[in-house]
Amino acid sequence: MYKIAITCAVTGAETTRDDNPNLPVTPYEIALSAFEAFKAGAAIIHLHVRDKDGLPSQDANVFRETMRLIRDKCNIIIEVTTGGAVGMTLQERLEPLKLMPEMGSLDCGTINFGDDYIINTIPMIKDTLSAFKDNKVKPTLECFDLSHIDTTKVLIGEGLIEPPFHYGFVLNAAGGVRYDVETLGAFVHRIPENSYWTVMGIGGKASLSAIYGAISFGGFIRVGFEDNIFYSKGVIADSNAQLVERAARIANEYGCEIATPEEVRKMFGLKSDILFS
Repeated sequence: MYKIAITCAVTGAETTRDDNPNLPVTPYEIALSAFEAFKAGAAIIHLHVRDKDGLPSQDANVFRETMRLIRDKCNIIIEVTTGGAVGMTLQERLEPLKLMPEMGSLDCGTINFGDDYIINTIPMIKDTLSAFKDNKVKPTLECFDLSHIDTTKVLIGEGLIEPPFHYGFVLNAAGGVRYDVETLGAFVHRIPENSYWTVMGIGGKASLSAIYGAISFGGFIRVGFEDNIFYSKGVIADSNAQLVERAARIANEYGCEIATPEEVRKMFGLKSDILFS
């Protein structure tokens, strides 16, 4: 069997402590949660941060402090968000890339997000890719729809994205495409050669199902409070690490080995460590 990489999205932009009182919010809490997820088997941390009021922020200073605290604790790969939150400008969303993290998420099309939406036009995506290139950051190509994968193929053809490619399939988001095996299969079969991929099932049922789907199709897993706050139906998860531990256990029982951060760095061709400015 193959080595499977686990990403943990510990806080996100939408989840609140009213949803789950165990949500990490401060830089210290987020860093501690990332470290616990690392110990449980996560190789990548998908990083959002919050301001002093607990609201989503793309402030580079808050990212810098959180990243420093994470790096003081472990060598987990840090993937910053450039999706940010509803209502943010593209300039705001790109701020964390200035810190030169190893990876960053890149939304590959406009997204329905519940009653809201996040705009990502082709020119905006190209501007984002320029910022990724300038700061030597590896993009995770987040696709909420099959058309988003087709968009990446156009950009790859123009030489704007270099292999190996890493896709993130975001399934079951409110207003987006549902998660089921058929849908996941369609996404997997649409991506180009020389690609890795991670599936994100949004919500409790989809999150757990997506773990099995990822393993069945030979992909990677993402869990965490950004995507799902429940451990089981009606039962709030105690921590992000609890969700990582379950994902790792399921993968191990299936016969997969859990990839370390260094192994994922080799797969993706990442630089060896985070550079701060």
